[in-house]
Amino acid sequence: MEPHVFTAFAQPDIKNDIAPGEKRKFLSPASCQNAKLEELKMFLIDWINATLKHEHIVVKSLEDDLFDGLILHHLLKKLGSLKLDVEEIALTEKKQKHKLAVVLEAVTQCLRLEESQLKWSVDSMCRTIFRKDLLSTLYLLIAIAEHFQPALAIPSNINVEVITIERTSTGLKTESTVECITERRKNKEDESKTAAFDDLFTRAQDKLDDVKRVLLHFVNIHVGKLGLNVKDADTQFADGVFLLLLIGQLGGYFLNLRDFFLNPSSEAEMIHNVNLAVALLTDGGILDFPVNAEDIVKGNMKTTLEVLYCLHSKYKSKEV
Repeated sequence: MEPHVFTAFAQPDIKNDIAPGEKRKFLSPASCQNAKLEELKMFLIDWINATLKHEHIVVKSLEDDLFDGLILHHLLKKLGSLKLDVEEIALTEKKQKHKLAVVLEAVTQCLRLEESQLKWSVDSMCRTIFRKDLLSTLYLLIAIAEHFQPALAIPSNINVEVITIERTSTGLKTESTVECITERRKNKEDESKTAAFDDLFTRAQDKLDDVKRVLLHFVNIHVGKLGLNVKDADTQFADGVFLLLLIGQLGGYFLNLRDFFLNPSSEAEMIHNVNLAVALLTDGGILDFPVNAEDIVKGNMKTTLEVLYCLHSKYKSKEV
């Protein structure tokens, strides 16, 4: 299942601002309204403000407050004890651009990155950040944060639609691609889920029935509102119907009957149902590992219980 794609506002006059032969990237217009990208922005703002608290620096906007290099300079001094040969406060545009370039070069040297490893060259990133470009600002801050504070819990698995515009001799050439701003990151609890079930099935068979009872009780509390009851976990989830109805109940929404087979009559229809359930769980951030729909359809108890456990972990405190 592909991760969510989020987008953000582009500069409205960008097409008129591109020089002949120039190629420029920017975020497509829809995603600054998306909660996940906004969460990332607020996380980085809070991180900067917490880091520079004793210097009485307050950032409110990544694009507007970081473009001149002043706050980036303070951030590098605080995190890396770096001393740069630049003016503390640069008032003119020329001096601001010079300071920003020095700061970005220091970042590249500090992170020991070749230009081929960067999303942009230093020169290109200097231009885009000075233009208050959100995309390049995000990439820069994430690189700094991951280098100096690798344990920082940066929001993960955020992908954005990136529009590339190039002015050629025949006009504007536009291309749309998807770029990953932050990689999927699993915490220790996520990584231990499948391992726990491996142990359950290989070394703790005596506890397996107890786990089934707990999960079935949880399931029946919620599907019971629909007048349904699951008695056999080994078989009743195989067609995907109970999974879909359970997901709808827990998520507080109804699934369109046209989207799945309420009474599947073939294995293909069952696989369709289970794939839809897996997609909903993945999109909702509940399922963090790949699931083969055929395993559930064929009655693989370990896979079925792993999926139910993910739902239980997310919604176990949900009121009846």
